[in-house]
Amino acid sequence: MSSEIRPLGRPGDLGWVVMAHGEAYAAQFGWGRDFEALVARIAADHDPETGGAWIAEADGERAGCVFCVPGDEEGTAKLRVLLVLPHARGHGLGARLVDRCVEWARASGYERVSLWTNDVLTSARRVYEAAGFVLVDQEPHDLFGKDLVGQTWVLRL
Repeated sequence: MSSEIRPLGRPGDLGWVVMAHGEAYAAQFGWGRDFEALVARIAADHDPETGGAWIAEADGERAGCVFCVPGDEEGTAKLRVLLVLPHARGHGLGARLVDRCVEWARASGYERVSLWTNDVLTSARRVYEAAGFVLVDQEPHDLFGKDLVGQTWVLRL
């Protein structure tokens, strides 16, 4: 499989981010409209002047993405909407996307990168742990129509 990580920006990229998340998470976890709407808000709020976003391509087709945006706290960037489609997993695309986000945050002068995920996303959590993120908080929720445990992870740069 040939692959590349490129900046988000081609026509259809934002729509693909929303569609791919909606379809992948519905198929794998049964998450519904509320999750897809959250991803749509994140995509709509993306400002290329203040945040970075990348698309992973595998064999010339979109296969993953990640955004890195200013966080809620001073000095904190936030990793958002990491996804690698099931057919492209196992080739290091998730790690490369996370690395790109961390590199961007470091170059932009951030002191740390935070992210919020759910405990059922075991593959993503392994990528975060391998990149040096540390679990700092977790709390049960049912935001996407399922009983889940939301987790906050932080990487000090």
